[in-house]
Amino acid sequence: MNKYIKFLFAALMIAAGIFLMLNRNIGWGIVVVILAGIPIFLFFKNEIILLAFLQLRKQKMDKAADWLTSITDYEKQLHKSQYGYYHYLQGLTLAEHQPQKVEPYMKKALEFGLNMKHDRAMATLNIAAGALQKGRRQEGARLLEEAKKLDTAGMMTEQIKMLKDQMKLPTMQKHMHNPNMRNRGKF
Repeated sequence: MNKYIKFLFAALMIAAGIFLMLNRNIGWGIVVVILAGIPIFLFFKNEIILLAFLQLRKQKMDKAADWLTSITDYEKQLHKSQYGYYHYLQGLTLAEHQPQKVEPYMKKALEFGLNMKHDRAMATLNIAAGALQKGRRQEGARLLEEAKKLDTAGMMTEQIKMLKDQMKLPTMQKHMHNPNMRNRGKF
């Protein structure tokens, strides 16, 4: 549904409330005018995003992904403040099954902007994990420090520590997998 239809629906509810007040049903008119605030609220906080967050909170990633697939064109259906959270949720739902596809979604989420510090920290942590997975250690270390600064509540301390420990492990060079290359120079 286009986001501006919600304003039209709110305007119709306000008009109906005023009509009820003019016809001496003041109580119902006030109730209808107050209820007109719901579509206005849902313009700024999309109901599909809210339902996807609810499913994510219940750890039901597949249902959250199903809710997100109902958003066909996010630019027409969401307010600009919700673009970042749309990409953030897309990345979180993909993190379990396809971790290599998470990094672009999190970069877009940070580009559009996330309101909460812990959401920015989670997105940065996911980008750092993707950078470490692709062998970009310096970028990963820089992003881990940034995620540590953003995590003021200490919710992701364990994950940051785990990624830092992973960084300390030596990387396997390509020739170490070939047994003939190990004995090179000894004969």
